[in-house]
Amino acid sequence: MTIVGNIREILGHKSGSTWTIAPESTVFEAIQLMAEKNIGALLVVKDHKLEGIISERDIVRAIAEEGAAALALTVGERMTKDVATCEENDTIAEIMETMTRCRFRHMPVVESGRIAGIVSIGDVVKIRIAETLREAQALKDYIAAG
Repeated sequence: MTIVGNIREILGHKSGSTWTIAPESTVFEAIQLMAEKNIGALLVVKDHKLEGIISERDIVRAIAEEGAAALALTVGERMTKDVATCEENDTIAEIMETMTRCRFRHMPVVESGRIAGIVSIGDVVKIRIAETLREAQALKDYIAAG
């Protein structure tokens, strides 16, 4: 089975909102924003430049290491700084492989130096399920026509 499509296809199905936070914001502020928007990660941006990403996993590690004091730390202190990014023309298969191999669930989409969005593993799974259902229906139609 061949995985088709690219990241632009995923972004086209999303609301268009990409939530960001400043590196000087607190971890508690990040938690509040993530809870309010029902999301699992925020892009950390300063002067319109991607500085990092802070995810639920980063926050859990911070609390495990620092206890309640982690809530007062800055996002810049606890974010992941070495962020893997993708471009709109990257394929879904490439992103699936990278996310699986590197064990992360969110990947910023950067195009010509600007943030174009963010793709989550949930977005990838959703599009793969839709693709699988289309393939199954095509097979059913083929068999019924035979």
